[in-house]
Amino acid sequence: MSQAPQAGAPPQASTRCAVVAGPYHSGKTHLFEALLHATGAIHRKGAVAAGTLVGDHQKEARKRQGSTELSVGMGHFLGDPWVFIDTPGGVEFGQDARDACLVADIVIVVVEAEVDKVSAAAPLLHYLDGHNIPHVVFINKVDHDPAPMRMLMDRLQAISERPMILRQVPLLEGEAVTGYVDLVSARAYRYADAGPSALIEMPAGDPGGAAREELLETLADYDDVILEHLLEDRQPATAEVYQQFTETLRDDLLVPVLLGAGALDRGVQRLLKTLRHDAPAVAVAAARRGFDGPGEVAAEVFKTMHAPHLGKLSLARLWRGSVKDGDHFGSQRLSGLYRPLGGKLDKLPTATAGEVVALGRLEETATGDVVGTTPAGRVPWPAPLPPVFALAITATSREDEVKLSGALQKLVEEDRALVVNHNAEMSELTLEGQGDTHLRVVLERLVDRFHLTVDTAAPQTPYRETITKSIDQHARYKKQSGGHGQFGDVKVTVRPRPRGEGFNFSNTVVGGAVPRNFISAVGDGVRDYLRRGPLGFQVVDVEVILTDGAHHSVDSSEMAFRAAGRLAMAEGLPKCGPILLEPIDHVVISAPNTATARVQRVITARRGQILGFQAKEGWQGWDVVQAYMPVATLHDLIIEIRALSHGMGFFTREFDHLAELSGREAETAIAERQAAHG
Repeated sequence: MSQAPQAGAPPQASTRCAVVAGPYHSGKTHLFEALLHATGAIHRKGAVAAGTLVGDHQKEARKRQGSTELSVGMGHFLGDPWVFIDTPGGVEFGQDARDACLVADIVIVVVEAEVDKVSAAAPLLHYLDGHNIPHVVFINKVDHDPAPMRMLMDRLQAISERPMILRQVPLLEGEAVTGYVDLVSARAYRYADAGPSALIEMPAGDPGGAAREELLETLADYDDVILEHLLEDRQPATAEVYQQFTETLRDDLLVPVLLGAGALDRGVQRLLKTLRHDAPAVAVAAARRGFDGPGEVAAEVFKTMHAPHLGKLSLARLWRGSVKDGDHFGSQRLSGLYRPLGGKLDKLPTATAGEVVALGRLEETATGDVVGTTPAGRVPWPAPLPPVFALAITATSREDEVKLSGALQKLVEEDRALVVNHNAEMSELTLEGQGDTHLRVVLERLVDRFHLTVDTAAPQTPYRETITKSIDQHARYKKQSGGHGQFGDVKVTVRPRPRGEGFNFSNTVVGGAVPRNFISAVGDGVRDYLRRGPLGFQVVDVEVILTDGAHHSVDSSEMAFRAAGRLAMAEGLPKCGPILLEPIDHVVISAPNTATARVQRVITARRGQILGFQAKEGWQGWDVVQAYMPVATLHDLIIEIRALSHGMGFFTREFDHLAELSGREAETAIAERQAAHG
């Protein structure tokens, strides 16, 4: 049930937004459900087994019992309107979480009460710190024999650039957590089976005393009044502590840490009260995004969807002004305005600043765009996560190829971490994303939403070939079939160039042996052949010089000399000692330093060359390992890196150079190419 307004606390003028984020299986969606229930957005909490959780309304999420894309819901707490956004915890679906956090007033980072699992929040915390997004940590599942708070806090602090400050300590009866001490108010509470916790007498021994002193000392670093009280060995007023707590969180200086069990509604009311009192106002987040002060209507799109019967929908946070159905934005007309609740959409007549709404049929608008007026100081939308895993796909039925293209376009619009590439050289269509599970979900959506099935394979490696010897080659193309014939005669010198210098064509023809207007045709013929050399791959780092030739006044033509150039290469290049080249990427792997040795072994096992490793700047306890690695070995690298780093490791890659490949690997690559292309 939603709460009645509290006396003396006027409701916020605008809707505030809290994003629920955190590692996989930390219990985010259960906490999201509890928040929606506590704020009156839903009347009954759903269940995983029944597939009725608001945050797991997608078919793929119900199948995996874990979120695969974000969900939105709105409720009221003590008279204040709130929007909550649940985001996927799986690292492969992290793009939704990153994009949603950008438009949040505050982020609730959910972690499990286990020391080893807390570290999985490191990438998210660094992202929030890097973008100056205020956040609190909610230690979840404290009913499941939690680790000691000191150990949890030490691990949290190790992965955060901001000071972590414990807001509550648990009360134990045996091994069971039955309540908590609030360190700001210095009061004790017992969890209730439903609804707010009950105020109880402070247990003997003042269980939160030491932790409260630590909290006050941390706050004193930011407040002279509290510092003065501590120096004089006096307790500061509770109101002063509350005020400083609010200011430091608003300015993203500290990270409060709360605890509870979302599935049991424990700690949910305290979390909501913390959000209500301490979360920044909408204007603070608007200023962070560059939408300072008054101005024309502006909404920032953080997610794109395609809904049955409704078409394209743009989920957006409205920073300024108000919108109504039918409004025009440039050449676009808003056709539908909705308030989302999981998979449901309620039609709205109008929306005002602070709200999260779905805007209908803005076909020219993409995630990261601004609907309305873009201010000059708007903070650019970050680039999407780079892809780390790929699959080559083909429509199972050739009749579906056009339909497949349209379906993929919609899926790419919805998911910024999904990339579709058409590789003309390999005659291959590839899906690129954040991992095997990510792409499997995409393939399931193709089946469920578009009734399309595809065949998949590992992408081909774009090998190259070059030559090691120089030759002089003569070729004549002559064809007579009645009427004008075809005649082209060329002499060329073919020689290797240094690695990386590419192809060059020139001529030293004198005396008009090859008419000037036919010379470029010879170069075109040479290039035709170099697309697929004697080993079956594109030829690089070759120089071809047209030195001489002959022509016929009637039968010579551009087509004939182009054919002659192609013939010269076909006859000459196999004599030039062709060799295979494989692409080598510069790979930068980031992982906790406990996994560094294993990362190095993985690199070596994949024929990589380790360039060195060092501490990752700004990431305590993390290393960066740099290496040169063959592209042919990178297809499933991310799977192994995540397996040895508890799901946290990641890498970036970019092409660096081509290297000679010989032996069994070269023989296999050539045989596979010839089998595929004849």
